[in-house]
Amino acid sequence: MKNGVFTDFKIFAGNSNHELAEEIASIMGKPLGKATVSKFSDGEISVSLWETVRGIDTYIVQPTCDPVNDSLMELLIMIDAMKRASAGRINAVVPYYGYARQDRKAKARDPITAKLVADLLSSAGADRVVTMDLHAPQIQGYFNIPVDHLLGMPILVKYFREMRLDDLVIVSPDHGSVTRARNMAHPLDAPIAIVDKRRPKANVSEIMNIIGDIEDKNVILVDDMIDTAGTITNAANALKEMGARDVYACATHPILSGPAIERIQDSAIKELVLLNTTPIPEEKKIDKIKLLSVAPLFAEAMIRIFTNDSISRLFD
Repeated sequence: MKNGVFTDFKIFAGNSNHELAEEIASIMGKPLGKATVSKFSDGEISVSLWETVRGIDTYIVQPTCDPVNDSLMELLIMIDAMKRASAGRINAVVPYYGYARQDRKAKARDPITAKLVADLLSSAGADRVVTMDLHAPQIQGYFNIPVDHLLGMPILVKYFREMRLDDLVIVSPDHGSVTRARNMAHPLDAPIAIVDKRRPKANVSEIMNIIGDIEDKNVILVDDMIDTAGTITNAANALKEMGARDVYACATHPILSGPAIERIQDSAIKELVLLNTTPIPEEKKIDKIKLLSVAPLFAEAMIRIFTNDSISRLFD
């Protein structure tokens, strides 16, 4: 570092989404840093850095996705290793922030695990976090270090704009995603509709009513993540039953756990557009799923961080 400006940077990756890390590094014109992240025989995680990071602006690309606890511990231990190796600035690049759904006390004696994870990242030695589409944007306030919150919406909007769908309506699958639906509807110059549902228990949703005009319309359901796919597929089926023409769906994070793939395959969804913040195993890559890359956006953001340029201009 000279005169407060870093003269070089290095990109490292854990095991959770190595393919995305390689794509980001390639766009940034760097090879991935040499590091080994493995396990001891008892399951403890072992991290070895095989090149110097002293005084270097370092980036660790590691979404905390399934297996969530292993991914999180890998990230924490890599941060600690870099801190102890005198890295100049340690940037945790977390395209998907696990535990984000535990962001408040929904009932008595609940933990707020999203805040705990923020504390762990800071305590481990991270100087900055770069993430995308947090489940609750206020999680940024859980950190005492800078957080760059990237938006996946422009990538999704660009894809659907190029499809040139007519009679388009953007649909929120629940009340919690109304703002997200509005943010997509505005650049596509489309009205919105809302699926009013009641959730009797976790991971089970029941469709109650559709607020808005969707009859004989092309509709796009929008959410931040697809986990077990119950909400999105129930909404899609209800929209189709109530007269929608074609039902599309999109989300940033493809968690796709449990019966998700079977539900998507059997649903009224014509195409599900997802971003590659978390990896999708080959056996889950069905024809209905279209995967778009976040690598160019993360690469541009990381270059701007390195050069102390504005991140917000990416979304002007």
